[in-house]
Amino acid sequence: MITQTTAFYDTIDAAGGRNRIASAQTVAAFVRAEVPGARTMLEIGCGTGAHLATFATANFSARGIEADLKAVALARSRTPEIVVDPAELTTFDLGERFDAIVSLDGSSAFARLPARLDALLARIAQHLEPTGIVVIEPYAVAAAAYRPGTLESIFVDEPDLKIARMCLSKQMGKIGILDYHFLVASLRGVERFFERHEIGLFTDAVYEAAFASANLTFTRTSLGVGRDAYVGRPR
Repeated sequence: MITQTTAFYDTIDAAGGRNRIASAQTVAAFVRAEVPGARTMLEIGCGTGAHLATFATANFSARGIEADLKAVALARSRTPEIVVDPAELTTFDLGERFDAIVSLDGSSAFARLPARLDALLARIAQHLEPTGIVVIEPYAVAAAAYRPGTLESIFVDEPDLKIARMCLSKQMGKIGILDYHFLVASLRGVERFFERHEIGLFTDAVYEAAFASANLTFTRTSLGVGRDAYVGRPR
């Protein structure tokens, strides 16, 4: 969930060292190697659509779904030739199946609760071709490594845009709480924003159970460059 800072989301990510084109290229190559005949790809939690154009360039017929309406609007303007649907990630029904379904950058953690993660995997299985593949990147910080009270910051320093994003992590049971504070300076003036993101601190075992409940196989696979993903296929 991006909410108020949608317009700055990709700029902040880039300042933090994230390369979404390279990320999408890695995932596209992995899917192509695993399912050589794959043609269609659905990205769940596609955000601002930064991955979708790369998937299309890799000769996938791509489609995205996203719960945040501002992000949907930005994704549609960025890739008008690609269908991006507003959809709740645990109840979506698109009426078609895909050769590959991907959820990147820890989007699945926004399910928050194991029961909702089960519902998400059930929806994925319902939309997956019998020979298809699902690739889910877990949240960047493993559940066992999550530490409440951690301070983080990212700074954007461009000629006409200055951003400071600071975060203090908290925890409530098995839910991680990320309180983001933004200070944004542009030619319009200086604005302050606050966003609270809540993520499920899901372990490998929780993901494995969710895959099993959806009748999907489960493996944890390295995508290279320190990135792992959960990969499944219909049983």
